[in-house]
Amino acid sequence: MTSATAAVWHGPGAGFELAEVPLPDLAEGEVLVRTTAVTLCGSDLHTIAGDRDTDVPTVLGHEMAGEVVATGSDVLAEDGAPLVPGSRVTWTIGTSCGHCARCRRGFPQKCVAVRKYGHAKMSGEWALNGGLATHCHLLAGTGVVTVPAGLPDALVAPANCATATVVSAVRQVGVAGHDTVLVSGCGMLGLTAISYLRSIGVSEVYACDVDLDRRRLAATLGAHSAGPAAIRTLVLDRTAGEGVAVALDFSGSNAAVHADLGLLAIGGRLGLVGSVFPTPGLDLVPENLVRRLLSITGVHNYAAPDLVEAVRFLDRYADRALFGSFVTGSYGLDRITDAVAHAVDERPPRVMLTPETTRK
Repeated sequence: MTSATAAVWHGPGAGFELAEVPLPDLAEGEVLVRTTAVTLCGSDLHTIAGDRDTDVPTVLGHEMAGEVVATGSDVLAEDGAPLVPGSRVTWTIGTSCGHCARCRRGFPQKCVAVRKYGHAKMSGEWALNGGLATHCHLLAGTGVVTVPAGLPDALVAPANCATATVVSAVRQVGVAGHDTVLVSGCGMLGLTAISYLRSIGVSEVYACDVDLDRRRLAATLGAHSAGPAAIRTLVLDRTAGEGVAVALDFSGSNAAVHADLGLLAIGGRLGLVGSVFPTPGLDLVPENLVRRLLSITGVHNYAAPDLVEAVRFLDRYADRALFGSFVTGSYGLDRITDAVAHAVDERPPRVMLTPETTRK
């Protein structure tokens, strides 16, 4: 085989085009992966709708799983194991150099030389750079994590965005088992957060979403759930008026963020995760933050150890049947428009494509 098939995105006016793309000559530290699954993330849908700028042509999709086809040299996974043909893997959403000031400070996802999968314009040297293709070209500096046998692709693919971002948020905000936590927004990230919080010993988790079905899923995972109109009463009643120690906002809604701040206890911490698209400014009263000892942490993407922990969580703790139900569909690339329509119209947490099933 000398080429891969890719669903190339040309922008909102032109849409997708199936194209044959030559397989790359691998340089040192690079890996060629056969993509076995990719799930459509909210950012992909924002791009397709024209609400998020992306240089074109590009190969969208950054939540991926696959099998190693070849390596450009001896390449090690994050656990130190050598990658060989047939290794089942997932990988970080972007690359990092490991030595710039940002990497040294613990923010490799903001590396000055970062190159992000599913977000970059196709080029001669890096054309297979996203998930909506039968193969993906992993560059040096990508954190590659091996996948345990038996862990389904439907769980693995979202790990390198949704699950790892949840782990990063919990780590950066400093959530402990004794904390009470409010999760705002019960899409894939919020639902994953509820399950992950429960796995680390958080017994009191509250969940808020406008969608009744998502609130029901949150309750299934062990959260006390309510809609925006009722969440304040629920939280204050159950905490004797104190509020929560931590709020994690995955909704990106200014109204939700404002409500989150109002439900924090003294010394509370707010993690902003979902605010990744332009919104109007949010009025904050500095005195309120100071007197209530509040802190706000912005969380965007993650470091490679977060992905390692995400895969460990999915393998050891996640309810596989339930998490598998969050991911619907198994579309080939030739049905990408059907997959997008399913994602937009039905609003499941994730829609999956299996590029290898594409008709040639």
